[in-house]
Amino acid sequence: MNKQRVFVTRSRVPKAINLLKENFEVTVWDSLIKAPKTDLIKYIKHSDAILTEVDDVIDKEIISNAPNLKIISNRAIGVDNIDIETANLKGIKIGNTPGVLHESCADLTFGLIIAIARQIPYAYNQVLKGNWKFFDQTPYIGPDVYGSTLGIIGFGKIGQALAKRAQGFDMNLLYYSRSRKNELESKLNVKWTPNISTLLKESDYISVLVPLSKETEYIISTKEFKLMKNSAYLINTSRGKTVDQKALIKALESNQIAGAALDVTDPEPIEMNSKLLSMKNVLIVPHISSASTKTINDMGIMAAKNVILGLKGEEMLSCVNSIK
Repeated sequence: MNKQRVFVTRSRVPKAINLLKENFEVTVWDSLIKAPKTDLIKYIKHSDAILTEVDDVIDKEIISNAPNLKIISNRAIGVDNIDIETANLKGIKIGNTPGVLHESCADLTFGLIIAIARQIPYAYNQVLKGNWKFFDQTPYIGPDVYGSTLGIIGFGKIGQALAKRAQGFDMNLLYYSRSRKNELESKLNVKWTPNISTLLKESDYISVLVPLSKETEYIISTKEFKLMKNSAYLINTSRGKTVDQKALIKALESNQIAGAALDVTDPEPIEMNSKLLSMKNVLIVPHISSASTKTINDMGIMAAKNVILGLKGEEMLSCVNSIK
């Protein structure tokens, strides 16, 4: 009997690939750059499962050209890169990797807060340029993080992990989410705001941590920027499209907000002619919130196990759709 076929769209996690090879016939796109759509269709055509990355767009055309496909396992929490509706119609299970990256993402998010507030990247670049000629702190003055107010939009595992870190800085913590989490409020010393407007008005730092969906696309746009303090900073480590980037640029140009730190952009990678890249009060990093050695490995292993369990007809570690 022929082994089932699995296509892995990137060679990033060797341990995960080796685990799959113990069970299936595995083909790997042996590049860190994603495959063109024509190649994806070619390789997925005869595959029983695929292990994908967050920037692999698995749309209706690709799924429709994969008659044997049973499992799409995304090495990410979000699955906005996958046409779930078409997958459901085809009876394809979609796996993801929640509960793995929240600590790493919280680390980076808090790092971005400190970095943008205290102008660390700008100060470092001035040193590299040879502009540290004498003692003068005035070009690098920024607000304190300690004792300020942090507003967290989306209070899942990442938001909760971020709140734990903020406790060490004696920050006042607000959170906004669709459902109130009463049991965590006293434990994490956080206060629920029933509407996002209150959080935006009161926060010094605003962290966007919601998954991307129709409801959360552009959850921060022109209206929301007008509600923020002129001294507030926006930090986005969710998905690029949760923030209206054109509105963000206008808010920064008009000094409606003090600055922004972004791990994600729209589009991604960011276009090199974007005004954001020339702004002193903007910090952008290339989608690295889960880029710790342990987290990348754990996400890959979980994604591989989702494939293994799914193809064996067993319950996957995490499946976002209810296909029987």
